[in-house]
Amino acid sequence: MSKTVTPYQHDDATKKEQVADMFNNIAKTYDFLNHFLSLGIDVIWRKIAINELKKDKPARVLDVATGTGDFAFEALNILKPEKIVGVDISQGMLDIAQQKINKRRLSDKYEVKLGDSEKLPFEADEFNAVTVAYGVRNFENLEAGLADMLRVLKPGGKAVILEFSKPRAFPIKQLYNFYFNYVTPGIGKIFSKDARAYTYLPESVAAFPDGRDFVALMDKVGFKNTKNRPLAFGICSIYTGVK
Repeated sequence: MSKTVTPYQHDDATKKEQVADMFNNIAKTYDFLNHFLSLGIDVIWRKIAINELKKDKPARVLDVATGTGDFAFEALNILKPEKIVGVDISQGMLDIAQQKINKRRLSDKYEVKLGDSEKLPFEADEFNAVTVAYGVRNFENLEAGLADMLRVLKPGGKAVILEFSKPRAFPIKQLYNFYFNYVTPGIGKIFSKDARAYTYLPESVAAFPDGRDFVALMDKVGFKNTKNRPLAFGICSIYTGVK
């Protein structure tokens, strides 16, 4: 298994606690930097991931590591589910999501709650679909998190996971590494009050077991029909699996 990468390397707190602190610190600038650093392409990637569920028409969706809610709002728009529940360990991020929910008057459709993605506060077989966008990379115990996502899915339910991956082909690999290791931390330092968050980003992607390795983990915890769909030359990937 890859080494554990934490946001604050000299901090004695657990990765989970550090990730919560990091996202609390960057919550107010998160949406702006997310769209700015990806040149807006993250919006397209989210839509492609959500469309993986279009045929399934899930009534109840759990959005793990829901953050400020962008993925869940897009899912509401595309899938028209009865309800989306979002869970996250960062209260700061959830506060932003709740402001958006209130502004859009969607509290009957989208509910957020503080919770551990590896010990989800839900009963087994509760959701028709589980989604995660750029969140599994931050799990302290990836296998435990995947297993708990499987637990809360109804039989036949689908998980859709969107995550950064590592492009292998020249020159995309070289351009990607330069942008992620030098440009991203530099911009993050200017606009965010937590510069370390944007150094942690490339480090966490580099350490993450992407591609076949991640699919193998999904298989190991019990997902069926697992698939990996690389996007943008492998800059990010969509992983799917069924209970």
